[in-house]
Formats: sequence, structure tokens, C-alpha cells
Amino acid sequence: MQVALAIASVGLAAFCMILARRLRRLNDLETGLGGAIAVMAAEVDRLEKAICAARDEATAAGEALAAEITRARTERAAWELRQRIGQAAGIEAPARRAPRLRKRMEQADA
Repeated sequence: MQVALAIASVGLAAFCMILARRLRRLNDLETGLGGAIAVMAAEVDRLEKAICAARDEATAAGEALAAEITRARTERAAWELRQRIGQAAGIEAPARRAPRLRKRMEQADA
């Protein structure tokens, strides 16, 4: 019985040594799974920073666009008010001239 127990314990010791060696190789930071996990963690951090920067940039662009729209609406309202005042006073607003198309006109003549 003791001999069988000794053989079983030697077998278990060998199994534990093999398992420990495999675990060391698996956790190796250069070639094993540990290295892959470290690289993935670094990539996740880099992507999170990139997402935060993109979100901040999009928010700033949205705010700038909202300010530009507000300014354009204000200018449009002021222009319409001038037009109404001009119409009420009997002053005709100057007609807008069409943009000159010199190149196209010269090409059409040729």
C-alpha cells in the first residue's frame, strides 16, 4: 500500500511540475498570454483616449456650428428688417446682380 502511495505521489509531483512549467510559459510577458493581455490593455487605454479626444472635438465643433447658425439667423433677421423698412419707406432695394461668368461667356462665343 505504501509503495502504491509513493508511486502515486511521484506521479502527482511530475504532473505538478509539468503544469507549473506550462503555466510559466503561458504567463510569460513576451511570448505568452500575459504579453497578449498587456498589449490588449495598452491598446484599450489608447483607444479610450482617442475616443475622448474625438468626443471633445465633436462637441467643440457642434458648439461652433450652433453659434454660427445663431449668428446667421440674427443677420438674416436684420436683413429682413431692413428690407421691410425700405419697403415701408418706399425705397426700392437694389437688385442683386448675377455673378459674372466671363469664362463661360467667352467659351460660348468661341
